[in-house]
Amino acid sequence: QAVVDFERLGEHAAAFQGHDVGFCCLGTTRARAGADGFVRVDRDYVAQAAELARAGGCKHFILQSSRGANAQSRFLYLRVKGEVENLVQAVGFDHCTILRPAVLLCRRQESRPMEWIAQQFLGAVARLFPTAYSVPVEMVARAMVACALQPGEGKVKVLENGAIHELGKA
Repeated sequence: QAVVDFERLGEHAAAFQGHDVGFCCLGTTRARAGADGFVRVDRDYVAQAAELARAGGCKHFILQSSRGANAQSRFLYLRVKGEVENLVQAVGFDHCTILRPAVLLCRRQESRPMEWIAQQFLGAVARLFPTAYSVPVEMVARAMVACALQPGEGKVKVLENGAIHELGKA
């Protein structure tokens, strides 16, 4: 494990050397980091990490993004996710897999009351419609590993929530 300072990520290029596959799940919230901090973490840090990974020999980059990601969106969250998807694709990996999960079902260390309420509701809905609105983080992780083990055809693959569920079951 290598600990890096994202404010000086370029100084940690050695940590990105010699890896065939890169996994990126980096992100924060606007509430925690502010709008500028959110953009810096979710777009700028991710794009820079992808560039360092490619320069270090990474052939396949697997990015966790978000359902609804769209660089043209009026909503900051979805716009930034769409922008970072475009930036990562432009790096030029042999394979780039983008996962767009819906609401992530997980336990958090910090208190997020509204997210907790949403997770409780969506957890119940998931029993009836398992792939519609949410996905457990463990399933996203399994899907990411499956993508690494079998990258498939094509340079870029985008997996929406239903496909994440399918891969995560395998």
